[in-house]
Amino acid sequence: MSQPVIIRDAKPSDAKTILHFITELAIYEKEPDAVKTDEQAILDTLFSDGATAHSIICLEGDEPIGFAVYFYNYSTWLGKNGLYLEDLYVSLDSRGNGAGKAIMKHLANKAISNDCGRFEWVVLDWNKPAIDFYNSIGAKPQNEWIIYRLTGQELLDFASS
Repeated sequence: MSQPVIIRDAKPSDAKTILHFITELAIYEKEPDAVKTDEQAILDTLFSDGATAHSIICLEGDEPIGFAVYFYNYSTWLGKNGLYLEDLYVSLDSRGNGAGKAIMKHLANKAISNDCGRFEWVVLDWNKPAIDFYNSIGAKPQNEWIIYRLTGQELLDFASS
């Protein structure tokens, strides 16, 4: 019998575990070489004074089985903050035990307790298991929006133009 799933705020001592989950997520998303961060960057960006992103750890007993990274954004139309889920990952061998739903409920409650008007995230269009899961919890796709991104050399070139 499996142990109950526990969600807690991540601590600096979780940086190595977070990096491990980030790497597993990148492999799952078919981008194994995309991870450029390291433990120190995770410590600096998630746990330093003034950090704008936050993380939670999902445990089964004492064993970390997943994580999420989120931050607060702002909706001008609502005049309220929103909670944006950057990453959610549950280890492959721990899926189906309610961990993903527990993480999402935890973050939904965090959004409500912080008077957020929205809880949003993106999902890869090929990730049918995740899409099915999000649909099952009542989330609605926002198909009218297209995500744009400037990164790397394009970002540098545009900023200096």
